[in-house]
Amino acid sequence: MQTQLAKFTTGDYHAGAPKLKVLLWHLANYYVLNSAFPWPYSLKTKLLRVFGAKIGKGLVIKTKVRVKNPWRLTIGDDCWIGESVWIDNLEDVSLGNNVCLSQGAMLLTGNHDYKRSDFPYRLGKITVEDGVWIGAQTVVCPGVTCRSHAILTVNSVATKEMEAWSIYTGNPAVAVRQRVISE
Repeated sequence: MQTQLAKFTTGDYHAGAPKLKVLLWHLANYYVLNSAFPWPYSLKTKLLRVFGAKIGKGLVIKTKVRVKNPWRLTIGDDCWIGESVWIDNLEDVSLGNNVCLSQGAMLLTGNHDYKRSDFPYRLGKITVEDGVWIGAQTVVCPGVTCRSHAILTVNSVATKEMEAWSIYTGNPAVAVRQRVISE
């Protein structure tokens, strides 16, 4: 048996919005969120809300950010989304309060089942709890929960749950020590 990509279908997957809304979002995402022009954070927040995102107060959202489906996105208060972050949310993504997604981080809710010849989607929600820091150039894989105040260090890949107050590094990421915040 071999992979047969010509047989691929999206199966039961649906973007979660009418096709016209999806098309309009692609245009808005390209020209505002994924733009190098430094549009005001308030404009980007309003645009995401218009397309169905649930967003708290104080969102900082830098340039070149991509969001696949804003109607599948929840963001708490006082979050930071850095340059070139990609939220590829074929499924729901939830960010708690005071979450930082650093430059180039990728939240990927979709993958493919490599054990099947037609390579169908495998989807999983991503939950990032309060105070989590997702470092630069990292990947959070489908179905992962990042517990309160965990850290994923630069260039690491989270493939399973990250425990609260732990620092993770590597590919796949493993806990290396506890996070301690001192004043």
